[in-house]
Amino acid sequence: MQLVGNSWDQILEDEYHKDYFKKIVLYINKAYKEREIYPPKNYILRALYLTDYKDVKVVILGQDPYHGTGEANGLAFAVNNGIKLPPSLKNIYKELNDDLNIKISNNGDLTCWAKEGVLLLNSVLTVEKDKAASHKDLGWNLLTDHIIKLIDMKQTPVVFILWGNFARSKKVFITNKKHLIIESPHPSPFSAYNGFFGSKPFSRTNNFLKQNNIPEINWDLNKKN
Repeated sequence: MQLVGNSWDQILEDEYHKDYFKKIVLYINKAYKEREIYPPKNYILRALYLTDYKDVKVVILGQDPYHGTGEANGLAFAVNNGIKLPPSLKNIYKELNDDLNIKISNNGDLTCWAKEGVLLLNSVLTVEKDKAASHKDLGWNLLTDHIIKLIDMKQTPVVFILWGNFARSKKVFITNKKHLIIESPHPSPFSAYNGFFGSKPFSRTNNFLKQNNIPEINWDLNKKN
């Protein structure tokens, strides 16, 4: 079954045939016809499409897509270029500036990070307009938890960046000692000053990759857009 368009399809083939996934597909197909659902249907699995399994160097876990008009684009924390930056993304850019002295971008599109090997994965992959967490019980977490487990099985070292308690709850699926877990409070304005600012996740990620002879991530959005 070709849903993503790369090796993820082969790796996730068994999941596609499980009852929970079939139920998600039935619900989603109906919901997109009847209501406004985000992200656009062809972007639901975009994070996997842009970052193939073999290319994953870093995983940044989000919770569910933005529920405002035109915001969600299939990548955790990201919005399309031209869309006002959400508060959490603004704080991510502030920390990036403090950590690596990279100029703060006005562009919320993180596609270039995804193409560098940063899997920007939300645990829940769809949401109804203006209804935060409206699809949290749909079963998406069964798929995305499985994806985390599959990445944990990789023999190449991977960095897992867990921001906030929800993302930290996924730490139970990361047991391979080859990998690095970087965790801190969420970049939301409600918690960023409780330990997200100053956590230096970007330099710590690159230091770990360098130590393992893996090409570092170019986090600079200004050079790529």
